[in-house]
Amino acid sequence: MGMYPEEMVRPMREELTQIGFREMKTPQEVNETLGKAKGTTLVFVNSICGCAAGKARPAVALALRHSVRPDLLTTVFAGQDPEATAQARSYFAEYPPSSPSIALLRDGKTVFMIERHQIEGRMPEEIAADLTQAFDRFCAPLSSAAAR
Repeated sequence: MGMYPEEMVRPMREELTQIGFREMKTPQEVNETLGKAKGTTLVFVNSICGCAAGKARPAVALALRHSVRPDLLTTVFAGQDPEATAQARSYFAEYPPSSPSIALLRDGKTVFMIERHQIEGRMPEEIAADLTQAFDRFCAPLSSAAAR
């Protein structure tokens, strides 16, 4: 699985960066971002693998229209930025590497994961529904609970 020309993957990167994702291209960026993240962080392991990634990206975009969402949106690109991807995966090492995949971390711990096999053969709307349920469960603003 070699590197693809950047022109080819740029649209796949931009599909995420233009909706607010921060790209992590080096292990250092991963550690600076995930190592210090407080609250909830979504890590999207992007991938060129046509079908699954082509459903996962729109699914995430749909899920982010939800009123409750993670504090921080981050992404690594498997196969393009292998060192960054490996470093990001070390934060959810209890899951076997798969791409695309979507991890939700809270204070640096994995609380929810969608693996490639849960993306393949499903519609973006179905994947988005799983994500929004996870957002409701793990990203709900704490202040609202305290205010009651």
